Amino acid sequence: MSLPGGGVALPEGPAKVRAVRSMFDTIAPRYDLMNRLMTFGLDRRWRLAAVRALHLMPGDRVLDVACGTGDLCRDLAAAGYEPVGIDLSAGMLGHARTAAPLVQGDALRLPFAERALDGAVSGFALRNVVDLPALFAELARTVRPGGRISLLDVAEPVQPVLRTGHSWYFGHVVPRLGGMLSDGAAYRYLPRSMAYLPSPTALVDQIRRAGFYAVERRLLSGGITQLLTGTRVAA
Repeated sequence: MSLPGGGVALPEGPAKVRAVRSMFDTIAPRYDLMNRLMTFGLDRRWRLAAVRALHLMPGDRVLDVACGTGDLCRDLAAAGYEPVGIDLSAGMLGHARTAAPLVQGDALRLPFAERALDGAVSGFALRNVVDLPALFAELARTVRPGGRISLLDVAEPVQPVLRTGHSWYFGHVVPRLGGMLSDGAAYRYLPRSMAYLPSPTALVDQIRRAGFYAVERRLLSGGITQLLTGTRVAA
């Protein structure tokens, strides 16, 4: 795996796709363990918040974009939904622990017909996508009118002390922990990948432009995580 160091520009386009796939293939064996440790178990709470924000009917079909090992798929099934997952990384899918159907593929070219889904979720995947507007357009294409999306990703706390502490922890502690338990290069890259995310205003605007209304951005756990929700516009 080849990932950029501290002073090297982040990859774009096809190079980013290759880097992201390789990274997640590498860290897949201890991905869940690292998530629990570096978030102090808060990742479970964030996923449940994303599922609760869907407000769909039991039995509705919900896509987990970049499903990884299937954590969100399990939460969706527990909530009564019918989950299906897609991920770019064969390594992550190989370590999945869910009964939901999973497919290896690109989130920018979803293998679903128009309006085939009732909703979609994702867990910390937005900054790993090459083209966010294209992702939101694909979600708008495949989610039925009135369907819902609920997307988690990292955020930067607004409060100065929290922002400083979070920056230090994410930039120094997490990479060291990753180096001990998984892959140091990957966990040095992940904090830097925050730079891929547009501003909160631009992110909400991109989702609206794709065809969603009632788009909301909610900060969780003091602002270290953001939850973006929206409802598909009726055609």
